[in-house]
Amino acid sequence: MDSGNIMDLFNRERPVRVCAPMVRYSKLAFRCLVRKYDCDLCFTPMIIAADFMRSAKARDSEFTTNKTDRPLIVQFAAKDAQTLADAACVVSPFSDGVDLNCGCPQRWAVSEGYGACLINKPELVKDMVRHVRNQIDKPNYAVSIKIRIHKDLRRTVDLCQKAAAAGVSWITVHGRTADERHQPVHYDAIKTIKDSLSIPVIANGDIKSMQDVEATCALTGVDGVMAARGLLANPAMFAGYEETPLQCVWDWVDTAVEHGTPFSCFHHHLIYMLERITSQPERRLFNNLSSTSAVIDFLHNTYGST
Repeated sequence: MDSGNIMDLFNRERPVRVCAPMVRYSKLAFRCLVRKYDCDLCFTPMIIAADFMRSAKARDSEFTTNKTDRPLIVQFAAKDAQTLADAACVVSPFSDGVDLNCGCPQRWAVSEGYGACLINKPELVKDMVRHVRNQIDKPNYAVSIKIRIHKDLRRTVDLCQKAAAAGVSWITVHGRTADERHQPVHYDAIKTIKDSLSIPVIANGDIKSMQDVEATCALTGVDGVMAARGLLANPAMFAGYEETPLQCVWDWVDTAVEHGTPFSCFHHHLIYMLERITSQPERRLFNNLSSTSAVIDFLHNTYGST
């Protein structure tokens, strides 16, 4: 895939299935797992571009990949065009595109000038997209943005059209405003944005099953869907499983051990995966385990091996 054009993903019959950028969670081992289960495209967790450029240590700890980890989008938080372009140049040999985070609603991010506050700075976003486009010499390299919506949707449409004019490859729309957390997703807003653009649009928000994928596409006409918590709970969701199959649990054990995943991350993923398939007493016991060997013993004793 790395020698081809990532935009070919959007020419298939079915919508593109995307694993969201999740802090702490969408790291290499988890990306390897969801790729086994029909995930088409993975994002890294959000990386702060300025820190990434400042320190080799940050680069090594924040960005790990391997030959099978493609197609891959590296998501950056940035607030000036040159820093984003510099970071994109560093990762471009090992990835298929970069994404600018314009949606993170966390207070620290917004107060630093990152994330969701960028949806109010369309000229800056346009400049950032253009800078990356001009400084990466791979013609098929993707430059995308991930946004939240405004209460006044005309402002969101304006932002998206400006980004498209600057050469953005696609736009991921989380169908909530920066103030909304668990409110229903505004599918009508996503549809309005999709209808106003000629580039692909990916919908994000409350994708927890393949029925959600189909319903979202039917309601909005988008070209792809991005899942976060839905994939944490069931990494095999895109392959059509209603809940995490046992094979997927064991695949995670193998993948995590192979990648030397820290115990807390290894354990947290399993807590999410097992939530729907364990009883409350089992969950209580499992959540208190404190070593990889104890976790593996629990899985063998509770479910047997695959």
